[in-house]
Amino acid sequence: MRGRQTVRDMVLSMLAIGGVVFVGYLFIPHSEGSGIKAVDYRSSAASAKRAAPYPLLAPQGLSEKWKPTSVEYDKDKKRPKAWHLGFLTPAGQYAAIEQSTEPQDKAVAFAVEGAQPAGTATIGGQEWQRYQGKSYRGLVVSSGTGTTVVTGTADWEELTEFAQSLK
Repeated sequence: MRGRQTVRDMVLSMLAIGGVVFVGYLFIPHSEGSGIKAVDYRSSAASAKRAAPYPLLAPQGLSEKWKPTSVEYDKDKKRPKAWHLGFLTPAGQYAAIEQSTEPQDKAVAFAVEGAQPAGTATIGGQEWQRYQGKSYRGLVVSSGTGTTVVTGTADWEELTEFAQSLK
């Protein structure tokens, strides 16, 4: 008789614990979506435009499916006057613009690891150099005092769409 009570008590205890866990689960908020928090880059872009010695570019007219994830203007540290703006693309890949006063070869080496020339593309009437790296691709154009690199894991089509939106 005593052995049956021990097993019965253990089963009842497990059910009680399971009930408490289930009720707790119901009251804990659950995240929706990808878990990636979008950032507001517009104010940072406005500030950086005043400080940058080159025409600072930011996208205009992208759909809401493009989610901005990171933004930074670094005027003092490792990279001279560097602007970075990263996005999660509609396909779930990464795309970013990197601008700086660095020469093109240094800017490409920073943004596209293992970059190898992969031809050219005409975007918005301008000829961009294409580079393929180990995991990133890049579209690069230099003008005046700045080098612009559109880079990421996104395919060429999404990178081109991103580059076309830059104003």
